[in-house]
Amino acid sequence: MRTQSSATTASPIAVTAAREHRTLGTGLAALGVASFSLTFPATAWGLEGFGPWSLVAVRSALAALVAGGCLLAVGAPPRERGRGRRVRLPERRHLPGLAVVALGVVLGFPLLTTLALQTSTTAHAAVVVGLLPLTTAVFSALRTGNRPSRRFWLAAVAGAAAVLAFTIGQSGGALTAADGYLFAALLVCAAGYTEGGRLARVMPGWQVIGWALVLCLPLSVPAAAVALAYEPVHLTGHGIAGLLWVALGSQFLGLVVWYRGMAAIGVPRASQLQLAQPLLTLVWSALLLGEHFTAAAPLTAVAVLVCIAVTQRS
Repeated sequence: MRTQSSATTASPIAVTAAREHRTLGTGLAALGVASFSLTFPATAWGLEGFGPWSLVAVRSALAALVAGGCLLAVGAPPRERGRGRRVRLPERRHLPGLAVVALGVVLGFPLLTTLALQTSTTAHAAVVVGLLPLTTAVFSALRTGNRPSRRFWLAAVAGAAAVLAFTIGQSGGALTAADGYLFAALLVCAAGYTEGGRLARVMPGWQVIGWALVLCLPLSVPAAAVALAYEPVHLTGHGIAGLLWVALGSQFLGLVVWYRGMAAIGVPRASQLQLAQPLLTLVWSALLLGEHFTAAAPLTAVAVLVCIAVTQRS
């Protein structure tokens, strides 16, 4: 006599709910990628009205104020919200990691890329920064001790070679100061992403970037006051729109939906969506800034995407 298997078949309702959950997660992660792809064009707009130091400092301060408000709102238990906000502070052992996130993602990457975009086109910067997933993988391997396969490292080296050839070719045979800023931005951002990914295992991902932003307030507010006093400000529609986007869209809200999407569909699947980011930035550069780039930019971007795709499957 046949016995019924102990494994139960998922009900149609459960299957539908799981599919909807994955669809929502994919949509949130894609929304995060779309917001990141607008960062460089929005920075170029912001530089029309603000100096580089002012733009970075005000961007960080605005994002920190929004993040602090969210931490207050979410951190207070419902029954205590009428009697004042209470926020559970991060544990002391997490502060060094949050400091790395703050220095890399909140301060270092925005400042270095903004300085680069004073003389570099957004298309050029997008292709160079397209190596960020690979750079992060290297930092993660060094930090966590993971040992990716040989195919992974071959693809990583091939992607690095493609970007290096592109930057040298676009610079007339030599690297420029803007390229130096961009490569330095890769390093500090990769370090920040690595520490953020490690911390996201023990606290919600949006709180990682939220606390990193709040920790920078003692630096960003005075820096904004000093920079605004010394750098000329020309308030224009593009300048204000660019500032608001890099502060709220790229620096905070984009990371919120990105982390929520990753939690829903997993890091590997979300990473596949991020492969489209350099190409999306090229499209935004053409549509919003009217930039004209040679065929080398999209071809290099595609080559980097192929290399990164290989690393994701390794």
